[in-house]
Amino acid sequence: MRTIPGGTVHDLPSDLSAELTAHGEALTAWRDITPLARNEFICWVEDAKKDATRERRIRRTREELEEGMRRPCCWPGCGHRERNGR
Repeated sequence: MRTIPGGTVHDLPSDLSAELTAHGEALTAWRDITPLARNEFICWVEDAKKDATRERRIRRTREELEEGMRRPCCWPGCGHRERNGR
């Protein structure tokens, strides 16, 4: 099995990896987006304060990828990276 790539700053969390692995269309889209875009989705998921919010964001990540979105909706961006994306 091929490794599922993470982002530029954030590693792929296991719960998001499991969701992507269970949904082939989302996994294909995940592999197609840029490392910076993957980083935005990961940071958005990791930024959740409550477990229920995190679970909802993981589900929405899958749904948005399946709908062809390449960045999380309504997210100002990862504050953990530099302007150059690293």
